[in-house]
Amino acid sequence: MEHPHSPPLVLVHGLLDRPTVFNRLKQRLGGQREPLLIPALPLRLGATPVTEAAALLGSHIEAAFGLEQRVDLLGFSIGGVICRAWIQLLGGHRRTRRFISVGSPQQGTLTALPWPRRITAGIADLKWGSPLLERLNGDLATLETVECCSFYSVVDLAIVPGWRAVLPVGPRHRLPVLTHPQLLRDPLALAPLAEELLRP
Repeated sequence: MEHPHSPPLVLVHGLLDRPTVFNRLKQRLGGQREPLLIPALPLRLGATPVTEAAALLGSHIEAAFGLEQRVDLLGFSIGGVICRAWIQLLGGHRRTRRFISVGSPQQGTLTALPWPRRITAGIADLKWGSPLLERLNGDLATLETVECCSFYSVVDLAIVPGWRAVLPVGPRHRLPVLTHPQLLRDPLALAPLAEELLRP
């Protein structure tokens, strides 16, 4: 059954993370965003292509909430690109109310450039101008049907430059933290993230 105020919330972790990366955010939400789904995606140190991970995400959502229940999504780091691929390429837009991207290389990152696609396809998907990002940015029609917003840090050393960690649609909020992990750990980041997630 849908929450009386908001649909179920799905949190999608980053490359080297486990679902526990969201523990502090969960604590901040204080049980006010239930039901909550935090799937463990086998990203295999970047070997799993983003679209394959997106299909796995869709399977988790269907198993938890059926085929039609609307959801809110929050994706951290590569998790935000995985969410976006599910929304734009796999029909997820039809059931997504709100999508929050946190420190996610939606416009690519220089840190992905050295990684070869034959070994680390998922990381290669995050390169500036990758075929995946070009496809996602080339047709925003489905993304524009979803309420989107981006949170980022200008000095995020995992996403370089940090200002590229934003969606091409929706408001953008700069978080006053210095490192990538702090986006989900520092109270200065957790407070605005929780406020967004608890917004009606």
